[in-house]
Amino acid sequence: MKSIIPISKFKSGETIQGFYLCVEKYIRHTRSGELYLDLVLRDQTGQINAKVWENVKEYEKKFKSGDPVALKGEVDLFLDKLQLNIKRINKATIQNYARYGFDPGLIVPTAKENPKKMWTEIIKIIRSIKNPFLKKLCYNIYNSNKEKLLIHPASLLNSHNYRSGFLEHILSMSRSAILMSRLYKLDKDLILTGILVHDIGKLIAIDYDYESTISKDGNLIGHIVIGRDLTTKEAEKIKKFPKNLLMKVEHIILTNQTGFDSKSPKRPAFKEALLVQSIKLMDIQLNLMDKSLNEDSEVGEFTNHFNYFKTHLFKEKNGTK
Repeated sequence: MKSIIPISKFKSGETIQGFYLCVEKYIRHTRSGELYLDLVLRDQTGQINAKVWENVKEYEKKFKSGDPVALKGEVDLFLDKLQLNIKRINKATIQNYARYGFDPGLIVPTAKENPKKMWTEIIKIIRSIKNPFLKKLCYNIYNSNKEKLLIHPASLLNSHNYRSGFLEHILSMSRSAILMSRLYKLDKDLILTGILVHDIGKLIAIDYDYESTISKDGNLIGHIVIGRDLTTKEAEKIKKFPKNLLMKVEHIILTNQTGFDSKSPKRPAFKEALLVQSIKLMDIQLNLMDKSLNEDSEVGEFTNHFNYFKTHLFKEKNGTK
């Protein structure tokens, strides 16, 4: 294929080839009764309406809403907006299209850090845990869920809600915990374990491929209970895992939702649980502030107030100037 053109660089009159995410797909009829496909396509840079006018029955079978697609088409103007008229389209898979430049990270929002590098650092952190029971617990959970962890978002709509966001969130929290556990003279192994498993239930509660949805388990049971059950089942496989130690890990899972008005079943009852909750709140809010600043389109030094913080955020990035 030719060079992949992002949606933000589309110009009227151009013929483009590339990979995009089909987020909406409808079969419609023209006034004369002919079938056509009405699509909405997206990548990291934006989205565009698209149409398939020819060979509709053939192309309709090749992909569905939510699939990444490989296509060739022509960009034109319709009612003063850019529209893509598609000539060829097919579902894009890594197996068939990687050699042409297909990378899932190009068509959906994704973490800034490379997920494989983040994974390597996470495993290094797990290996640094001195308590053999906690180390084995974390390693077993992460090793058995590696495929999901490399791509999973940390939430549906809020902080770290993008590809590999879960890993980014856990790694950021772990980096903070290493410093803060030393500062406050707390049990670093317990804090790191709490961070590593506190939201592990989201791997089941959130279904993720290219778009995120709440799973049946997520709706009916919730990620907190799912994560607690997953963790206790793994601990049961480890011989002589101390009951009191497991209870502390469970407590951190049950208290990790941020703020005393949260949906957590319990409130933190010891310092390590409180620190996990506090680090989580800090990392979530900093991520949401970045998101608000990046998405704002206002002219001037401040954003509008329609954001998580409900205030005008100062855009100056360097606080010393």
